[in-house]
Amino acid sequence: MKEEETKKMHDGQAENAMVEIIDMHKWFGEFHVLQGINLTVQKKERIVICGPSGSGKSTLIRCINRLEEHQKGRIIVDGIELTSNIKNIEKVRAEVGMVFQHFNLFPHLTIIDNLTLGPIWVRKVPKAEAEETAMFYLEKVHIAEQARKYPGQLSGGQQQRVAIARSLCMKPKLMLFDEPTSALDPEMIKEVLDVMIELAQEGMTMLVVTHEMGFAKSVAHRVLFMDYGRIVEANTPEEFFDNPQHDRTKLFLSQILH
Repeated sequence: MKEEETKKMHDGQAENAMVEIIDMHKWFGEFHVLQGINLTVQKKERIVICGPSGSGKSTLIRCINRLEEHQKGRIIVDGIELTSNIKNIEKVRAEVGMVFQHFNLFPHLTIIDNLTLGPIWVRKVPKAEAEETAMFYLEKVHIAEQARKYPGQLSGGQQQRVAIARSLCMKPKLMLFDEPTSALDPEMIKEVLDVMIELAQEGMTMLVVTHEMGFAKSVAHRVLFMDYGRIVEANTPEEFFDNPQHDRTKLFLSQILH
């Protein structure tokens, strides 16, 4: 009976889950980079992942859209399991936006062409409609006036906002951010975080790898701390910052919170 109750509870959670990760492991050669990861992300939930370099944070979110392949366990994104089935991988990638540390914009294309490329080629959206959507999202990230410029003519903060708009043009159900502000000058960080805060307020499901603890406090539903390929601690921002449970978390917070 208990087993049935547990299954029902899990099924109820799974119904509203955007991401389910069950006992997931990942190796790079001999290096066991992710060890027994269990995580459920509900729709509209915002999760910040922090931890020291090399703890597996970026690898974890890269596994969620199969930029990295896990070797053991299960990853289910919006009801679709990530296996070696190419069609499933394509379906998941079509629903998941990703913003990297470096902007990865095509330098030879204008900003608007960078934004319309995916919708036109992947979603087969007519060019005029794709351009209208692109302008809508450039307005949303406050740089519509840059539409006809090239990436090299924009600041780092502007380029990162273009990268966010480009992901939004694909109408994703989930956004993954991999240290989106770590390559930026300090004065540009706020303009990118402000755009992410707006997205959060609109109910976007988000997983964000970042060291921006102010952002975590103001936006996250849960903060995860990773070390040596494991999730060591997961809690609400209030509990995470005010009452960390694990010695390793306490040490990390003492080093980054001045």
